Amino acid sequence: MPDIFDEVKEELRAERARKLWTRYGGVLAGAALLVLVGVGGWQVWRWHQNREASGAALAFLEVHRAAEAPGADLKEAAGRFTAIAATAPEGYRVLARLRAAALKAETGDRPAALALWDEVAADKNAPQTYRDLASLMWALHGLESQDIAALDSRLVPLVGGAWGASARELQALVAIRRGQPAEAKKNLEALAADVTAPQGVRERAGRVAAGLGV
Repeated sequence: MPDIFDEVKEELRAERARKLWTRYGGVLAGAALLVLVGVGGWQVWRWHQNREASGAALAFLEVHRAAEAPGADLKEAAGRFTAIAATAPEGYRVLARLRAAALKAETGDRPAALALWDEVAADKNAPQTYRDLASLMWALHGLESQDIAALDSRLVPLVGGAWGASARELQALVAIRRGQPAEAKKNLEALAADVTAPQGVRERAGRVAAGLGV
């Protein structure tokens, strides 16, 4: 269904054009031709963008369903998501890279997964929520392999944001790796008592804190 606001704007533009033509028809004739060429180019560009977005959406959903099916070839699905990311408009490019990274991690290709999450986290054209999610997943899957200082630098900016509770949970796990179980337990207990944190995160934090035994 056409957007009503687009229709209103088209009507306003048409009325404005009629008034201008009455007053300045001869003077504007040459300029009108240039405007029509420009508007035509703009409409073609919009049509192309919408077509690309629709195609990317269909491709993404097709691969997503295939990956969720029983017995799915997850490595193949990861490759298909990577292919989508190479050509899709920005929004689906980000989603495809995130999905490909998750599947690569699930199938044991952790270095490739970390590289993809790192790309999304550094992509200034991506929405901040997705960039933060990529940093969070990078820290989660790099918990045992990445430098502690690098992990800290990824997690600190996330605290207080959309993924703040999960970032605090990972900070506690980094503290355990650093050899500071008492600090980790204190932070986990605080997280478990934080009513603003998701229930699942609170419950998990409480279980881990209880198991530290310090």
